[in-house]
Amino acid sequence: MFLRAFGLAFACLFFLQAGLHAASLPNQEQEWLRVAERHERAGWIYLHVEGGPRERGFQHGHLLAKEIAECLRVVRAHWKHDSSMEWSWLIAKTKGFIEPAIDPENRMELRGIADGMVAAGVPMTYDEIVTYNAEFELEWYWWPLASKKLTDGIDVVKEPKESCSSFIATGRMTKDGGIVLGHNMMDDYVEAFANVVIDIKPAIGHRILMQTRPGWIHSGTDFFITDAGLVGSETTIGYFEHFSERGVPEFVRMRRATQDAADIDQWCAIMKKGNNGGYANAWLVGDVNSGEIARLELGLKYIGFERTKDGFFIGSNIAEDLHILRLETTTKDSDIRNSVVARRVRWKQLMRENAGKIDLELGKKMESDCYDTWLNQEHPGGRTLSGHEELESQITDSSSHVPFNPGGSYDAKVVDSRMAKAMSFAARWGSADGTSFDAPAFLAAHPQFDWLEGYLKSRPAEPWVEFRSGEGR
Repeated sequence: MFLRAFGLAFACLFFLQAGLHAASLPNQEQEWLRVAERHERAGWIYLHVEGGPRERGFQHGHLLAKEIAECLRVVRAHWKHDSSMEWSWLIAKTKGFIEPAIDPENRMELRGIADGMVAAGVPMTYDEIVTYNAEFELEWYWWPLASKKLTDGIDVVKEPKESCSSFIATGRMTKDGGIVLGHNMMDDYVEAFANVVIDIKPAIGHRILMQTRPGWIHSGTDFFITDAGLVGSETTIGYFEHFSERGVPEFVRMRRATQDAADIDQWCAIMKKGNNGGYANAWLVGDVNSGEIARLELGLKYIGFERTKDGFFIGSNIAEDLHILRLETTTKDSDIRNSVVARRVRWKQLMRENAGKIDLELGKKMESDCYDTWLNQEHPGGRTLSGHEELESQITDSSSHVPFNPGGSYDAKVVDSRMAKAMSFAARWGSADGTSFDAPAFLAAHPQFDWLEGYLKSRPAEPWVEFRSGEGR
């Protein structure tokens, strides 16, 4: 009770201080903040920003300053634990090839975020915000290659990234013939802070409603809707470790594609141009105006692309394009002990069983599914669509996962054509299947993860809620 009261008091003090900071800002910056909006619901933070890139960034940084600072506190510690290197080392080592590849508009928005935080009384630099936005591609793709220079060519052991379970369906697969898209994000729970629904109304380009982290200009999880009628998600291509320092960062291409593209072809063209192999994903994209859906798989050297107006695509962190699968990953695609294969099998089962029935409510159930196709039974764990690695007592595949790893799904989102046309979607924060996570109890039961004390946070079970562009205004 004391800790809860202290937390509430701290939050009140922060917002009081933020209000005092806002009152002392120049008139122009006060005007920028007047058109922005922030409120919270069911574990999510809704954030509306609008205007030019610096205005949007300033609004973002100022209204989420406390959350961005906390995310970075955790990210720095997580990076240090996993790599042994300082976060400042990562910034210095990667600045030379990440920052120059950022386009002027994205660069200005990133600077605005840092400026907004400083104006709110929270110290921050532009360089740190840039590295933070590129975290996935640097930590998961650049670092495994760069680390060989520090280890005389020995590979650094890395857990295979098996993040996200997603589907997109249209035509004969859905109840009304329109598009239905579902997605949940799976990652280490210590970095489960992508609880921002950001509504971006840019001065130039398409309006965006997407899930993101505090302080990111892209989605990263990824789940988005635009007023061009595009909807999209992705699942990371597992067992993939390739990267080019000469390309354009993924977070830059994703934001440009989502803000600038009017259709699927334009969106995919922007994503492919300058591809650096970082954060290699299978993108599931749909156009609710035409009913067409597509899957774009971006490796480094190879690209896979499929499209249809009558069918479905699934994502479970395994490449479907054979060139990417055989030549750019080490996935054993028939080993059902492996999460990526087990979840792929489950998606195909669900698609067969529910052909012609898929709608918003069924999409929620599928994203919450906890059937293990290796055990052939309901068994929440690392092989289920709604992932629960923290419940796995024995690791049966050949990956480098460890028993009871605190990771899995920490959200779920679903949208259909009707909602997308209204710029809205349904979302659930916390485990996709509604299971709560008690961090103190977990750490007490599993002391091997004691380094997470003070960083790993609890997440209560939350209900499904709906968000839409412009709400609260």
